[in-house]
Amino acid sequence: MDALRLPAFPSFVFESLVNSASLEFDAAHVWTSAWSLVLLGFASGAAIGLGFAGEQFLGGYQTWRRRLLRLGHIACIALGLLQMLYELSPAAHAAGELASATRAAWIFGAFAMPLVCWLAAWRKPLRHLFFVPVVALSTAATLTLFAVGATNGGAA
Repeated sequence: MDALRLPAFPSFVFESLVNSASLEFDAAHVWTSAWSLVLLGFASGAAIGLGFAGEQFLGGYQTWRRRLLRLGHIACIALGLLQMLYELSPAAHAAGELASATRAAWIFGAFAMPLVCWLAAWRKPLRHLFFVPVVALSTAATLTLFAVGATNGGAA
């Protein structure tokens, strides 16, 4: 009967966190993320495009809501392409942990940016969340620069 008992809650949670902290991001994660973002960009663009002919669609062309929806749509495609460029660069061949951390930052930031754009279009006060994708993408770009330097013997 003891074999069916789960470990005590705190130790079970702690062990799960420790084991999941070693998640490695490889090239397949980046390519899947990148193409998913491109597809999401196409789909969201098509959805926005269903009403674009109407002068007052979402309040008009220059409204906050419509601008942020367009920005989120193009961010998907652009950030998907940037992830592809990263994976084709020398930075993707840096040492394991640096490459994995860089990939994680690119993936997180690339999905967070359009999400925050769309959330801010829905509720304007949510624009204050833009620091999240900006920090993630700035981190990704900085780590990419370090990784390029690491693969070129220290010369970036």
